[in-house]
Amino acid sequence: MSERVAVVTGANRGIGRAIAGALAADGFATAVTARDPATLADTVSGIEQRGGTVAAFACDVRDEVSVAALADAVLARWGTVHTVVANAGVAGPTAPLHEIGLPEWRDCLATDLDGVFLTFRAFIPPLVQAGEGALVAISSMTGKRPLHGRTPYAAAKMGVLGLVRTLALELGPFGIRVNAVCPGAVAGPRIEDVIRRQATARGISEVEALAAFTAASPLGRLVEAEEVGRACAFLASDAASAITGEDLNVTAGVVMY
Repeated sequence: MSERVAVVTGANRGIGRAIAGALAADGFATAVTARDPATLADTVSGIEQRGGTVAAFACDVRDEVSVAALADAVLARWGTVHTVVANAGVAGPTAPLHEIGLPEWRDCLATDLDGVFLTFRAFIPPLVQAGEGALVAISSMTGKRPLHGRTPYAAAKMGVLGLVRTLALELGPFGIRVNAVCPGAVAGPRIEDVIRRQATARGISEVEALAAFTAASPLGRLVEAEEVGRACAFLASDAASAITGEDLNVTAGVVMY
């Protein structure tokens, strides 16, 4: 894979950083993005310290012009692309639907669903020209089963699955595979914030809110970001050459369908 190039959006922390690290470890030259490229410093240094090739780019996945500029910049630097992981996302509000304002709803869908659409659309032409490639969208187990007070997020993540399945059908004849990864509750600051909001929304303690995530797992634990990263690297690899249109759960067994 030494000549392959991967793009990872939202790579400045958490899952995105782990995905970029896993792809770099597999030999991909890796383009990492965030709205503020200064926040990518730790991601870049971590990859470089392990001998990987990486470059940081500013990109707001909600903005069509910004995403198009990213595609142009990646192609200008490397001349090709093989894998694109649409990871950038937001948690969105935690509240009953009737208390969620239209701006909150739109911001969540603009990032979590429109962002996947814009990112994939920008990179499809060079992938078609190359006659091969892999697109990976980060959905969520919440796109497959409900989570209290998270209607915008659930709608966006379920929408990602529809996008992936349809795009897999469209792009298969060009040798391009399209898949989704559905993480469960991933250990780190983001899930800690979700747990706090769940506790407030449901009138329970944070300990009880955390237990609601872990008790449903046969393994009795949260997911590690690196486990999601390795799943994405697998889907980008030749080992997954017959896999397309799938949504791969990485949920510690919370979701099995």
